[in-house]
Amino acid sequence: MKYKESIPVIDLFAGPGGLGEGFSSIGGHQKGVRKFQLRVSIEKDPVAHATLSLRALFRAFPKGEAPEAYYEYIRGEITREELFKHPDVPAEAVEAAQEAKLAELGKISPEEVDKWIRKALIGAEEWVLIGGPPCQAYSVAGRARRTRESQEEFESDEKHFLYKEYLRIIREFKPTIFVMENVKGILSSKHSGSNIFQQILDDLSAPAEDLSYNIRSLVVPRDVEKPDPHDFIIQAEQHGLPQARHRVILLGIRSDIASSCPVLLENPHKLVMERSKTVFTVGQALSGLPPVRSKISRGGDSLEAWLSALEEAGSMLLRPYVAGNGDLIDAMKKAAVDAQRLQSNGSKFIYWKVDPEMSTKQREWFLDPRLKGVLQHEARSHMRSDLHRYIYAASFARLNGSSPKIHQFPAQLLPAHENVSSDSVPFSDRFRVQMENGPSTTVVAHIAKDGHYYIHPDPSQCRSLTVREAARLQTFPDNYFFEGNRTQQYTQIGNAVPPLLARKIAAVVATVIDSYRSGRNRQASLDI
Repeated sequence: MKYKESIPVIDLFAGPGGLGEGFSSIGGHQKGVRKFQLRVSIEKDPVAHATLSLRALFRAFPKGEAPEAYYEYIRGEITREELFKHPDVPAEAVEAAQEAKLAELGKISPEEVDKWIRKALIGAEEWVLIGGPPCQAYSVAGRARRTRESQEEFESDEKHFLYKEYLRIIREFKPTIFVMENVKGILSSKHSGSNIFQQILDDLSAPAEDLSYNIRSLVVPRDVEKPDPHDFIIQAEQHGLPQARHRVILLGIRSDIASSCPVLLENPHKLVMERSKTVFTVGQALSGLPPVRSKISRGGDSLEAWLSALEEAGSMLLRPYVAGNGDLIDAMKKAAVDAQRLQSNGSKFIYWKVDPEMSTKQREWFLDPRLKGVLQHEARSHMRSDLHRYIYAASFARLNGSSPKIHQFPAQLLPAHENVSSDSVPFSDRFRVQMENGPSTTVVAHIAKDGHYYIHPDPSQCRSLTVREAARLQTFPDNYFFEGNRTQQYTQIGNAVPPLLARKIAAVVATVIDSYRSGRNRQASLDI
């Protein structure tokens, strides 16, 4: 891979690499040259780091030219060690994989981080800093879970201050552009009575006495002194993603660049991400994947036991309920019959001809014919009682066009929980079907704990989403391999920035840098 013309990118708090994947997917003017090249990616979790370094090795090759050994590894045919020592993997590719650094920002010495960045930039005039500090301290759910802690413990949580490390690197290295991502809850988060988001905006706008940035929204074109904080929220489903993921994303352009960038001065609307004219639905995103059945977690799993659990779901309902819901009971019975076609509960790799119902561009993004099948598409095990709820919920959703709230479950299917009659969110959505005809709800790391919020829309499969299905909703390409056990894979996916969204952000960043370079060259020719 040629990197001479590539714009360096440094990725902080990289996770499994969603933001970096989006930036790396933008092609340059020459064949075999990427517009952006990840030079350093820093991640503290060893498993996510392993995913990150594997993907870095894959990207060391031009598109479509990764060695067959990579596919052998992700299909489970060779070990990771054998891949990295394979004769078809040159030393340059192994070295490229080392751009992924296993380190915890805020704890590793700043001098070590600075050494990595300085070596990676090698004097580049234009470069980009990306990433987002861990969001648990900012999220509404994270704050709710901590209500029992003392105020002092909450105020002292180091996650409130991790953006300071991001800020320190901006001060030290003065990136041309930065992209910072976080949860929507950051807008309302407070620290010592002060609004955290406003403090972050102020700090990033003027990191040092001689350094300032124009902080812009990627979805609202206006350029005002005090923008509305909600202008920075990107709603992913409006930009061609199959997921209603709402995140705060800041685009910071160094002031000297902003003041001499023609597109910013003359056509700022070009720096706004274009809305999609069509909706990318759950049904489309999951299409082409092989149907698989769930498993039973207690009492011994077998196809016969699983089918009997589905059949008994309808018969266990009391007559008063059945009398008023005949169509729903029939739908449940039909799903149980349809389920008889399902022999497999999936696998870490399935040989399969993937033929999804997607647009040409979507297929180009997700599919890789060299993969020859589907990765990490294995169903979870569920208790019989949850199988009853899943087939009910998915049948209800298909019949009524919406996932049932907890009060719409018959008494026999309600969980034994003290909040079972609560109308509060999220408990009212305790069992949530991802509807086929629209975007999914937000895929978050909680998917690693249980699948109740992520029930597959096909009642006959009667299960929660697999790792690959969650990855599809997060728009990871099908050849993106997640290291670790299944729980760790779910966690990585839920914490990631969707790569396809990152690609759209990267396209805006590329427009800014190209415009600045064009303006600079134009001015230089006039000065001659």
